[in-house]
Order: sequence, then C-alpha cells, then structure tokens
Amino acid sequence: MQPTDIFIIGGGPAGLAAAIAARRKGFDVTLADGARPPIDKACGEGLMPDGLAVLRSLGVALDAADAQPFGGIRFVGCGVSVESAFPNGYALGVRRTVLHSRMVEAAAAAGVRMLWGTPVSMADQTIRARWIVGADGFHSRVRRWAGLAAKPPVDQRFGFRIHYRVAPWSDYMELHWGAGCQIYVTPIGAQEVCAALISRDRRLRLDEALAQFPQLAARLAGAPRATTERGAVTANRSLPRVYRGNVALIGDASGSVDAITGEGLCLSFHQAIALADSLASGDLARYQAAHRRLARRPTLMSRLMLTMDRRTWLRTPAFRAMAFEPRIFQGLLSFHLCAPNYS
Repeated sequence: MQPTDIFIIGGGPAGLAAAIAARRKGFDVTLADGARPPIDKACGEGLMPDGLAVLRSLGVALDAADAQPFGGIRFVGCGVSVESAFPNGYALGVRRTVLHSRMVEAAAAAGVRMLWGTPVSMADQTIRARWIVGADGFHSRVRRWAGLAAKPPVDQRFGFRIHYRVAPWSDYMELHWGAGCQIYVTPIGAQEVCAALISRDRRLRLDEALAQFPQLAARLAGAPRATTERGAVTANRSLPRVYRGNVALIGDASGSVDAITGEGLCLSFHQAIALADSLASGDLARYQAAHRRLARRPTLMSRLMLTMDRRTWLRTPAFRAMAFEPRIFQGLLSFHLCAPNYS
C-alpha cells in the first residue's frame, strides 16, 4: 500500500465524514473497511436540522428522491401527546444505506482513497501514515490497540429496527414511551416508515413491544415489512482520552450517547470537522478539548431522557406539564438542536 497522510480504519458515516473533512484540509487520505458499501446499521434514520447542515458543509447532498422531510418531534406517552416543530429548518428521514451511499460518493469526489472489503488487523501488511484514525464503532479494535479502552458502559441498551411499507401518518418523527422501552417512528419515504425499538432487554423485539402501544400497533397492522429486523447496541460512554500519539478516535469508537437522543450521527459529523482542524494544526490536544465540548449537550440530554425512562413517577408529571405548557417542550427541543461549541 502506498504511504498516506491519514489512514482511517472504519468506513461508516463517522469515518467517511472524517475522510472528507481531512481532504478539505489538503491531506492525502486512505480509508479501509472490511465491509462493502452500502453499509447498513440499525438506527432511527432521522437526520436532525443541525446534522443536515454539517453534512451540507461537507459536500454531502441528499435530494427528495433519497429521503422524506419531517418538520418536528412528537412525544407520545403517559396518556398525552406533546409536539414541537423545529425552530429552524427541517429534518430528513433517510435509510442508512442511502446515507452511506451518498457519503461514499462525496468521499470519492473529494479524492479519498477507499479500500472496501479490506479488514485491518495488527498482522496485516504495513502502510505508512502520519496519522491513524479509528472510526470502527462501538466495539473498536483501534481503541484497544491504542490503549484507550475504557470500562464497559453500565447503562447499555439494545435497539432493533424494521421498515414498514405504509404511508406516514404524520410529518413529525414520533417517540412512543412505554414501560422500559421507546419506539421511534420516522417517515423515510412517501410509502415507508422506520420503526426502531430501544430497551434494556436484549430479548425484547418490536412485535412484542408493540403490545404496549395499541394505537401504533393498529397503524402498523397488516403493513408489509420492507426489511428484516436488525439490531445494534447503544449506550452512554465517555473515554478519558480520545487520542494517543498519532492515533485519534471518532464516532462511537470515541465514546457515544444513547440513541434516545437521535444525535449520534450529527455528533460524529461535528467531531470530523474538529478532528480535521486539529490535524491541520498538528495538535490532537485541540481535538480532545473540542470532543469534550461537543459531547456535553447530547450527553446531558441523554441523561435527562434516560432518567424519565427509568422513573415513571417523574415522566408522567413531566409529560403532563409539557402538554399543558407547550413552550417547555419547545425550549427543550431548541436546546437539543442548538449550535455546537468547537472552541
């Protein structure tokens, strides 16, 4: 393999965003992944307005044929429904495979060298690189190789996703709250929705969980499944450090926020820009500081939402208060989507 400035291990959205951002700084970038595109992963498949903005800044274009716009968020639970439109712009529901394909196209246009079907291990052939970026996900091997591994997360949860062929009944993304679980419903096409379950029970699946949500179950009853059920792990996890020497971590490899926030992708895109800035300065300590600042708001929101998940006695009055005074929910959504702090 020819030498490169930056060698990125992991070709998911975080790795591709890092590659594109680094190319825009003039670096020679090589990316490797054992899978071949498009790479799929279970997620809620909603890109919030702030995530779309940073994607556009990276040159990733999503058009009407790729995705379904939606205008806000709705919480359903505790006998009430509360909703708010986004304060600025709109969000997109987009299949993970479509997003990955568009990011691969943008990386190719930017001049990233991509090695698909190329798993990376400590025993493989040698490649010379000035910097190494680990973007290989929740169970990162690069994190372990670099000696940056942290204790296992204590609040690990499990997500499962299915696509249904049914027309969206709302132009909002819905989050249905039940006993120990949530179900996201995201419109991703004119005749398709994504339903994603998150809970602490690794055995709980969507069909069983829907028994808690009769109104939602009735909407999905008889709707053909467009995909089989796919699972993933999610958790709040922070690392003491996200770099060592010339190795840096990004995305879920560098820590994560619970999927209940819907901010995992957006967070990794902002990390990519911060990482590229730090690499251009030759100082990864700047990335460490920016990484901490970027994680504060989504981590705070995930802890708040997980507290409501665990404590029904708190969730019920909170939902009723938001239903009585919609400005409370509007304020929380505005805070959730506020511009990140890089410095």
